[in-house]
Amino acid sequence: MRARDERPSQRPLRVGEAVRHALVEVFARGHIRDPDLAAVMLTISEVRMSPDLRHATVFVTQLGGGEMAPVLKALKRAGPYLRGEVARLVDLRYAPDLHFQADTSFEVAGRISDVLMRPEVRRDLEPPQKPKRARRKPARDS
Repeated sequence: MRARDERPSQRPLRVGEAVRHALVEVFARGHIRDPDLAAVMLTISEVRMSPDLRHATVFVTQLGGGEMAPVLKALKRAGPYLRGEVARLVDLRYAPDLHFQADTSFEVAGRISDVLMRPEVRRDLEPPQKPKRARRKPARDS
């Protein structure tokens, strides 16, 4: 048994990436018949698997922004179909239950970027300027 402070196993990370690729392939084929999903371009940024690989949290965002609530409802409706497609494309003992969440990491990164661009913050981030040394006048021989 592992101690709690150890890193998680690599297997959930690998399976999560395989599930993400499978979902991207399903959406790229365009076989989703739900009208709320047919007209939307989605980005699947990450899939986090539970340690037992039975649950997958899928982080999605809508390209170009927009309201995510109707998209998340549509994804929940399409969940059983998507789960079946994942089971067909990824070789796993159990097809994971898919749970969809809006990915807010892009918004957070945008807010951080905006803060860093403020003049008062930008001033603090710039390297200090070296003071200019006054030139010495050459000594004259008289």
